[in-house]
Amino acid sequence: MAKQFIRPLDDVKVVEMATFIAVPACGRLLSDLGAHVIKIESAKGDNLRYTAPSEGRPLDQDENTSFDLENSGKEIITLDVRTDEGKEVLDRMLSDADILLTNWRPQALERHGLDYAHIKAKFPKIVMGNVTGYGEKGPDKELPGFDYTAFFARGGWSGSLYQKGTVPGNWIPGLGDHQAAMILAAGVLAALHRARITGQGEHVSVSLLHAAIYMQAMLIQASQYGHEFGGVTYPMDRRNNVNPWLPCAKTKDGRFIQICTPVYDGYFPAVMKAIGREDLLGDPLWSHLDEMNKQHKVQEMYDMFQDAMSKKTAEEWAPILTKYDVPFSICQTWDEILQDKQAWATDVFSKIKYPRGEKTMVRTPVDLEDSPLPPYEKAPKMGTGSVQVLKELGYDDEAIKKMIDDKTIVAADN
Repeated sequence: MAKQFIRPLDDVKVVEMATFIAVPACGRLLSDLGAHVIKIESAKGDNLRYTAPSEGRPLDQDENTSFDLENSGKEIITLDVRTDEGKEVLDRMLSDADILLTNWRPQALERHGLDYAHIKAKFPKIVMGNVTGYGEKGPDKELPGFDYTAFFARGGWSGSLYQKGTVPGNWIPGLGDHQAAMILAAGVLAALHRARITGQGEHVSVSLLHAAIYMQAMLIQASQYGHEFGGVTYPMDRRNNVNPWLPCAKTKDGRFIQICTPVYDGYFPAVMKAIGREDLLGDPLWSHLDEMNKQHKVQEMYDMFQDAMSKKTAEEWAPILTKYDVPFSICQTWDEILQDKQAWATDVFSKIKYPRGEKTMVRTPVDLEDSPLPPYEKAPKMGTGSVQVLKELGYDDEAIKKMIDDKTIVAADN
C-alpha cells in the first residue's frame, strides 16, 4: 500500500475573501500545506482572472497561469456576501473556520460588518488575516495599494535602488505581493497556534508598505549615519558603492556576474587570486575596506575589479570563482531560469497542460521532507465549486436553487 502523507495543516479550514495576489498567494501556500481553503468570489470574479493583457499572455480562462499560480488547490464559491442570504452562508463557513483571509480595506470591512470587532464577537476563536496597501491605522489607511505603488514607490525601492542618473527599475507584478503573502502566512499560523492553546483568536495585519520597508531595513537603518563611515546616499552611482565588489560585473561576452562579499577583508584573498592579482595580497591599503574608505580609494578598486572581470566570458569565470570559493551567480534571464537544473532538482517547477501546450508553473517555496506538496492543478473556474461548497455547509437542493435564482450565488458547470 502506498504511504499516506498527512500534511501539517490537514485539520485547518481557511476562508479567503480576497482578490489579486498577496492574500490569495497566502491562501495558496496554506492549501499546499494541507489546509482546506474556500475562496469567495463576487459575480464579477477575482480581478486576477483578467490581468493577462498586462502580462503578455492570452486572456483565456482555460489557460490562466497567473490565477492558477495563486489559487490552485482551493474550493471556490461565487457568492454575494452583501445579501442577507450571502451573509448567512458566510457565517456558516466561519462557524467552523480557523482562519479568515481578506484584503478588503478597513472601511469596506466595517461597512459590511466584517471588521475584526464584529468577527471576533461572533467567532471568538477565529484568526483574521488582512493585507492592505498602507496599514489599518493612520491617515492613508483607506488608500488603494498595489505593489507598484505602496511597495515599490512609497516603500523606497523605486526612489532608491537604481543607477543614479537613469530611471527606476522595471518592476514586475507580484514581487511585493508574494513577500507580503509569506509574512501573512507566518503571522496567521503563529496566531492559530495561540488560538488553539487559549481559545482566543487574533487579528493579523500586514501592509505592503511595511513589508517593503522591512525588506530594506539594514540599509534604511545604516543610512542614518550619513557619510561619516563611508556610507552613500541612494540613488547612487554604482562606482560609489561602499563595497566595490557588490555591483554586478560585466563579462567579455556581455553577461553579468554577481558576487557577494559582505565582509570585504575576509574575502579579499580569494577574490584577488580569482582575478589574478596575487600581487596585492597583504597590501595594507587594498586589503582593508576601512583604509580604502579613509583614503577615498574604493572607486579605484571598483574599476580594477570591473576591468579584470571584463577579460573573460561568464562561462570562463564560473569555474575560476568556484575554485576559489567566491560566492557568485551568473545573472540569468527568465528563459534560463526555466532550464535551471538546480531549480528543477529542488522542485521549484511543475508542468501543467494547457490548450496552447505544456507550461512550466512555479510552486510555493516551502519544502517539507515527510509531507511533500500536492500535485499542481489548475484552479477552479468561476462558479464551478459553488454548489459543492453549499452542500458541504448543509444546504439542500431547494435552498441552493433559490440562491441561484436570487443570484446570491453563481453556479457554473465544470
